[in-house]
Amino acid sequence: MSLTGTPFFVTAIVLAVIAVLLPLVLWTRLRGPALVRGALRLGMVAFAQLTAIVVVFVAVNNANRLYDGWGDLLGTSDHVDAAIDLGPDGTGGKRVADLPKVRQAFEPVDDPGMGEGVRRTTLKGRISGVEAEVYVWLPPQYDDPAYKDRKFPVVELLSGFPGSPKSWFGSLHASRQLEPLMRQGTVAPFILVSPRTTLLGDTDTGCANVPGKVNADSWLSIDVRRMVVDTFRALDTPDGWALAGYSAGAHCAAKLAVAHPDRYGYAISMSGYNDPAAEPSSLTGRDPELRHRHNPLTLLKAAATPPRITMLFTGNGNDGFQQGLDLRAVSRPPTRIDVRQVAGGHRTASWMREVPSVFEWLTARMGAGASRSDASGAGAGAGAGDAGAQGPGGPGGPGRQGASEMSTFSDTRR
Repeated sequence: MSLTGTPFFVTAIVLAVIAVLLPLVLWTRLRGPALVRGALRLGMVAFAQLTAIVVVFVAVNNANRLYDGWGDLLGTSDHVDAAIDLGPDGTGGKRVADLPKVRQAFEPVDDPGMGEGVRRTTLKGRISGVEAEVYVWLPPQYDDPAYKDRKFPVVELLSGFPGSPKSWFGSLHASRQLEPLMRQGTVAPFILVSPRTTLLGDTDTGCANVPGKVNADSWLSIDVRRMVVDTFRALDTPDGWALAGYSAGAHCAAKLAVAHPDRYGYAISMSGYNDPAAEPSSLTGRDPELRHRHNPLTLLKAAATPPRITMLFTGNGNDGFQQGLDLRAVSRPPTRIDVRQVAGGHRTASWMREVPSVFEWLTARMGAGASRSDASGAGAGAGAGDAGAQGPGGPGGPGRQGASEMSTFSDTRR
């Protein structure tokens, strides 16, 4: 019986009701020695408490998509077939463009909580050695005949830890919130891609390549990216790809963008952290060398050439806001970092409320980014504007659909 399925939830509720009725019916009818009667009564109380805890846990898990199945809950889920040393660029010496195309078959999801139009596939990464599920949602314009010759920008969605690739659609309701905004032109028609990031049971990979353990970086930034470009009408340039994450996924979004400006041009970090050790279960946070190497602040400081990326950090205090300020303080053009202070705390409800505004910001930034020169990013350091002071989307607002649409689409006609 599935951990996240309705049958298990209903079963848990039924057992909880029975557990309450049992002592009411049997408490005074028990027979036998006093010790036996006491043990039976204690057992009934414990059973009632246990079933109540299970009902609450299942309800919270279904709402927040923390564990996708029993393997995730028990820490036995392993999606790594091999984890060889792939080198500094994560390709293992292979030229990705020369590999055969990866056209993946997708099927509709059977989880009504994820909304309409979400599709699922299981991808076997040819570079990373990871085999896991990927969820994709296509914007309303994708099947419109007027857009049949167009390629679309992509946002890769990263969940927290513990977390499920379903969370962006099932808990944050990303597609349900964004579809009407895309139809109105407030948000650009992005392809939304949510790959699995929990690859090693009860260990957070930090979206890193760690030889002998996992090649999570290559899974996300090469295998998933290549599959999406080969399967859908998706842009294949950094200006056409963005990352968005919350909590541990926010750390991943910032780190992958800083590490791979040749693959991603934009990143959104909601309540993220820079130091991998902020997540107690982090694989990269346990080792001093890995902790240093996979800190986006360290990466940005050490970059020989400032990466051409634009990032938004949201949060409050030391929960994402200060981390964004720290990165902005060491950034140099053409790197641009916006920081927005938001209330609500480190929880799903807060990130769900942020979805429309951060995608409006992304729409405006991607529209401006295509024509931005190095000089126009001169405010990216200490003088860069706080997005919170400018409102969603920064100067000019998110409604400039004409400029955004022209810069985030590409004609596919040969």
